[in-house]
Amino acid sequence: MTPTLEALRGKRGFLCDMDGVIYHGNRLLPGVREFVDWLYAQEKRFLFLTNSSERSPRELQQKLARMGLEVDEQHFYTSALATAKFLSRQSPGCTAYAIGAPGLFNALYDAGITMNDVNPDYVVVGEGSNYNYETILRAVALVRKGARLIGTNSDLTGPIEDGIAPACRALCAPIELATGKTAYFVGKPNPLMMRTGLKLLGCHSHEAAMIGDRMDTDIVAGMETGLDTVLVLSGVSDQETIAQFPYRPTYVLDGVGEIPSRE
Repeated sequence: MTPTLEALRGKRGFLCDMDGVIYHGNRLLPGVREFVDWLYAQEKRFLFLTNSSERSPRELQQKLARMGLEVDEQHFYTSALATAKFLSRQSPGCTAYAIGAPGLFNALYDAGITMNDVNPDYVVVGEGSNYNYETILRAVALVRKGARLIGTNSDLTGPIEDGIAPACRALCAPIELATGKTAYFVGKPNPLMMRTGLKLLGCHSHEAAMIGDRMDTDIVAGMETGLDTVLVLSGVSDQETIAQFPYRPTYVLDGVGEIPSRE
């Protein structure tokens, strides 16, 4: 039986990507305001589950507020938070050499992980403006000395206002190639992040849906976690992309604006 939009609207909870779904750069995408208003009006449980590690939940909240969209801070969870949680559980009191933006550094500090550029337990890579030749050289040297390589997410690219930009997996590649070591990626589609998202929602997998713009992270993550999946064509993946994968999303929509009922 073909799933209907009414079945989707009846879900109790929604995990929703941000880049390419809610906004491009500093531009809110069409239908997003109506979608968020509907989530609140219908008292849905929702979480913006983003692979971006650059901003903290408060910064993401403020970013949306600057675009005219008010969302409570509790509705955001990032790959930086997931990475910090993972490392603190794997090795309490560990140290790290981090490449990334303030959102990643703040998450690591808050989890009790201190910075160390001499003999860290981990090299952690996320997107950010401090990624350059010098930081790559330092990361390579530290990994060769025994530090374990961690990527905040496995995205190769991410959508920006005028196209796409290299993302974490692409940034980890030079370090992997130079050291012969493979990074462990914490963000989507890693089940660790998805299970945390469902726990924060307080929902079982059959009660929730995953909304995203990427077949290789959002959709596979939702599918493997047992959620219905919604691919929106407002970001990276398009109709041609779908045919390249052996799995399909439950729903394919132009954007999240199609989800609220028009009644």
